[in-house]
This record gives sequence, C-alpha cells and structure tokens, in this order.
Amino acid sequence: MEAQGFLGSVFVYLLAAVVAVPLFKRLGLGSVLGYLVAGIAIGPSGFGVIQDAAILEFSAFGVVLLMFLIGLELMPARLWQMRHHLIGFGTMQVVGSALLIAAMAGLVGLPGPTALAIGVALALSSTPIALQELEERKLMKSDLGSASFTILLFQDISIIPILAVIPFVTGSMNDSGLDMMAAFKVFGVILFFVLASRFLLRPLFRFMAITGMREIFTSFALFLVVGSGLLVEAVGISMALGAFLAGVLLADSEYRHELELNIEPFKGLLMGLFFVAVGMSVDLSLFFERPLLILLLVLALITTKMIVLVLLAPFAGVRGRPSIFMAFLLAPAGEFAFVLIPLMSGTQLLPDDIAGPLTVVATFSMLITPLLLGLWDWVQKTWVKTEDRQTDVEANEGHVIVAGFGRFGQIIGRFLMSLDIPVTVVDNNPDQIETLRKFGFQVFYGDATRLDLLEAAGAADARMLVLAIDDSDSLLKAAEVAKRNFPKLPILARAVNRNDVMHLMNAGVEHVRRETFGSALELGEAALRELGYPAHQAHKRAPVCVGH
Repeated sequence: MEAQGFLGSVFVYLLAAVVAVPLFKRLGLGSVLGYLVAGIAIGPSGFGVIQDAAILEFSAFGVVLLMFLIGLELMPARLWQMRHHLIGFGTMQVVGSALLIAAMAGLVGLPGPTALAIGVALALSSTPIALQELEERKLMKSDLGSASFTILLFQDISIIPILAVIPFVTGSMNDSGLDMMAAFKVFGVILFFVLASRFLLRPLFRFMAITGMREIFTSFALFLVVGSGLLVEAVGISMALGAFLAGVLLADSEYRHELELNIEPFKGLLMGLFFVAVGMSVDLSLFFERPLLILLLVLALITTKMIVLVLLAPFAGVRGRPSIFMAFLLAPAGEFAFVLIPLMSGTQLLPDDIAGPLTVVATFSMLITPLLLGLWDWVQKTWVKTEDRQTDVEANEGHVIVAGFGRFGQIIGRFLMSLDIPVTVVDNNPDQIETLRKFGFQVFYGDATRLDLLEAAGAADARMLVLAIDDSDSLLKAAEVAKRNFPKLPILARAVNRNDVMHLMNAGVEHVRRETFGSALELGEAALRELGYPAHQAHKRAPVCVGH
C-alpha cells in the first residue's frame, strides 16, 4: 500500500512517529531510535507505505535548526573556559577516531580519500542519544558527564569546517581546481555575519520584542535561520554553516533564551521527520544480502571508537568503569553521518556503492546503542558487588530569580545585589534589557508564565523566586506554574490588591506583600507622629488601624 499525495504522506509520517516514539521511550530506547525504526517500517524496506523519501529535503531543515541552537549554546566566554578540554581532549577523540577508522578502511583496499571520508563521517557520535542517556541517569554534572559533553560539543563544532570544506574538496576532485573567488565569497559572508550581529540584529530583535507579539518574534527567528542558510548556500557551502554562524553570533544576546524556546518545537518536529526520512532511506536489502558483513562492520566501528575513548578518558579525569560506560555511549555513529554521507555520495570521494552500506552501518550502530547500555547495566548489576558511584546531586547555585523588573522588582534586585547575592532577572520589557546587562544582571527575556523559560533561568536550582509582575493574571499564572513544577522553591510575590493576596495564597504562595501596603503604613505612621503621637505608639497603632 502506498500513501497518496503530500498530505497522505505527512499523515503516515506523523502516525508512524506517534506510535513508535512513545513505545521506544516507554522501553527506555530513546526517541531518536523510535523515529529511525518508524521510518524503516513505513519505507520501501518495510511495509512500503511510502515508496520514496522526497520529504527528506524538507525535514533536513530540522538539522539546520539544530545547528542554529547549537550555535546559541556556544557563548564565547563558555568556550574560553573549556578551551583546554575542547582543543586537547575533543581534538584527540575526533582526529584519533577518524584516522583509525580510515586506516582500517585503507586496509581493505579503499583509496585514501575515500577511507578518510568514511573515517570523518563515522567518527562523530549522536548528541541527542548521549545527552538523553546522561540526563536520565543524572550524570550531567559528573566527571563522566563533563567529559562526554566536551566531546559532543567539539564534534558539533567540528562539523562546521567539515561542511564548509566538503563542497570544495568534491569540486576540486571533479573539476580542474579550487575556485579562489568562491573562497573569497565565503570569507565575505562570514565578515557580513560578524558585522550584522553587531550593528543590525540586536536593534531588529529589540524592535520585534517591542511589538509584544510572540508570533512575530518567532517568525523573525525562523526568518533569520532560513536567511542565514540561504546566504551561505548561495556561495556554495552548507545551509547548516550559516545557521550555526548566526547562532554563535547571537550567543551573547539577551534574546538568546527566547530564541531557543521559540525555535525548539520546530526543531524537535523537523528533526523527528528527518530521522524518519533517514530510516526510510536505509536499504535493508543491503543488510539481508550481506548481514554478516554489515554486523562485522558495525562491530569494528564500535570497537575502534571504544579503544580511542577508553585510552583518552584518563586525560579528562574519567577512569575505571565510567570510562567504559562513556565508550559504550559515544562509540556508535551519530546523526551527522546522515548529513555527511549524502553530501559526499555520488562523487569520487564516496561512490554510491559505498555510501549505501555505510548508511546501513551508521543506522545499525545507533540502533544497538540501547542494547550496549543495557548490557552495561546488566554487567554492573550482576558482577559489580560494591557500589561506589559518586553522588550527582547538584549544588545550590545560590541565585535568586526576580520575575518582573519594574519599579518594584528593581528595588528588590538592587538590594540583593548589594549583598552579593546572585540575581537572575526574567522580564519581557525589551527597554530594560540593555540597562540590566550593563549593571551585571543575568537577564532572560520572555514571559515568566512559561515553564520552559523558568527552567532555562535555573528555577530548579534557585534559592528563591520573587514574583514582581505588575499584571494580576500573569502574576497568578506564574505563581501556579512555579508552585506546581518547583514545589520546594520558596516563592515571594508582589500583590496589587487584596484579591491578589487571596488568590496567591490559595495557589500556595506563603509570602505575599501588597505593593503599596508597606509604604502606606509608613506614611500613616508619619502622619500620626506629626499629629503629636509618640513615635513608639505611632509605630504600633498604624498596622492595627489599617488591618490587612
């Protein structure tokens, strides 16, 4: 059976995803593998519901969004702090794995350029799978998690020069030489990105934010990603490079977190469609023709990368059993194999008769990742008698979140900052942003009623949340969201009137203060003193007379 029309194909894609992904998540196998298996099932190698993967080009836009979000995470200050591990540990892993895989490919008689292309395509790991496993096992803050993140981060960075170089390499192999004019165009585009980020994008983002319309802000973010990709594609390099550059240049922007939150749903959906389409493109007939060869290649790939990872792990402070777990986690191929292999296929660098089986090997290596980790867990449970895992409970970062930084919130924020208490500001007024950054506040632009923004602002680790929002409906909604999702987080709230006090207390907020109540009492006390009351009597009588 074959789905008819574009909408029919989309329906089948979404149906396969909503069936397979929850099932795989339930089994602890991860969403990426669910998408891949769904694609295999509905594709030509499975039930044949859809006979071609034409939607692959559309869903590849998810990879472009992924590269933009990765760029947003790479703040220059953070990269500078990690420079030694990135340059040393990350480089040794990627280069070591690529060269060792290339050497093994060369031993079976493949030409040097082809062997090196195979090594580069398979040396990278799967960021979504690895990070998901680390987060579910609460290992992100451990030495193992830090080392794994360093490798994944360097791999994400290294994909950019790889994507930039491949068109020139394949072009020089097919044509007479390297076009120097094309190289100048690339440098010109990069210079344009740098200048635009300084003098054009921030004013434009501020203008969009002033409108107060979230859909316009989201539209502009998507316009920026697409426009960046098309610009670099016009000079002959990958769209992913343009999206990544745009992300890096906005990493220090005060609008970074709002961009992440607005693009994340599109990225997740399109990345899911991308993996479904990749699964469809896997030719299982190649596996059934030579199943033993494919399995041996998968075993060789995983073994090779595990050797490199175990040897390098001590340099990152990971020794013993954690180093083996890290090797299991990062040894399979990653999602960028499905980007690089099609980009190089059909050329002298990677002929089609090699690219097809290589895609199958990359897919199967990812499919057996849960099996490897399950085997690791079984060995740990069965053979390891003593449990010496270090705790991974995150230390309290000691910061206070102030949501709403108008007249009321500013007084609280400045008071806390004067006592060297770290303050994180959440505010949706773009006029406040630049000033707050100059005074050393960490600013998150956006709506405090959104759970994802509170999570991004570090509500899970905060010492306190101060709600100083001047809109009663938003104030109550933010209090309910915070109380429901962060029950242990102390919440202090500003109230406009008596009704706000009652609603906030019903929502579970214990510390509520009306915004004019304290100042009115002070003025009433001053009035009593002017009328001749002794100071101590005036201080006692004011709250009694007014009440609550």
